[in-house]
Amino acid sequence: MSTSDPPRPHRWDLLRPDQLGTLLDGVEQPDLWYLDELTVCAAKVVARSGCGDLRFVGRSADSLFDLLGGALAETSWSGRLGRLPLSCAGGTAELSRRDVGRMREHLAAAGAAPWDLARRRRPLALVDLVWAGRTFTTLHTVLRDWVEESREPRPVVRSRLRCLGITVRTGTSPKTWRWQQHRSWTRDLPARAVQNVSLDRSVWHLLADQEPKTAPSFPPRRWHDDAVSVPARGVGPALALATAVALVEAGRTGTVRRRLVRTFAAEPAFAEPWLRSLSHELKVSPEPGPRSSGSPARKSVRRRGKRSAWLTP
Repeated sequence: MSTSDPPRPHRWDLLRPDQLGTLLDGVEQPDLWYLDELTVCAAKVVARSGCGDLRFVGRSADSLFDLLGGALAETSWSGRLGRLPLSCAGGTAELSRRDVGRMREHLAAAGAAPWDLARRRRPLALVDLVWAGRTFTTLHTVLRDWVEESREPRPVVRSRLRCLGITVRTGTSPKTWRWQQHRSWTRDLPARAVQNVSLDRSVWHLLADQEPKTAPSFPPRRWHDDAVSVPARGVGPALALATAVALVEAGRTGTVRRRLVRTFAAEPAFAEPWLRSLSHELKVSPEPGPRSSGSPARKSVRRRGKRSAWLTP
């Protein structure tokens, strides 16, 4: 395996958006009509992570990554969010030996190599929108084989890994179909290591199927292409970038941070010191003031008109 990070789709650092230049000039301001629902979902993801570092799989959960990135930027959780941009819902049957090696490089870059998992203090929680759990199944299969090859202590590795599935909200009867009950590998992990967070159906389908993304999908056939690191251009990526910037800014507001704290308080994990401590940080962290007029992101928003109500603290 290479010791350097493998090629991955380019994504701008939106916590320091001065690099955006004029990319958002003339782009329509996004309508974050789903912000409240997304905020509640984001809070539950954090609360059910077991105080774990978060890795967002693929592209579907990018909006959660951006919102939390803004909200947690001034807390001790800054730097604990990351992305694992792989698209691998087709299963291990579609992976060549070379593809498996490249997936391992991505897992290692995300801190999910067997030796990293065996030695980390906190869990590592993989987060993804889930329909039938195929992506999680592929990741778990590759990681399980890698653990066996590496001879790292499997019980220790298992204790450090979590999977958080974001599912469509449905009824809660005993007959409700739950993806993890149909995946045998979930029984290999400790109790509560596989959990779900439900999301309104319309918002789930927006994130999974309709929302523009800043980069094309990243299936196995593109894992070995260095050209994926070039920023995507066009109307779709520009709209996606505008949405991502808006979500980061929304996450910085007191409105979103207070909503996160209220949702934390209703979660069982709120009895644990780590979540109460994070709640306190979100309460006392000062809300960033307006950026300077020279900020490209702020200038582009100002050109498009007055700030929308969802950004009002």
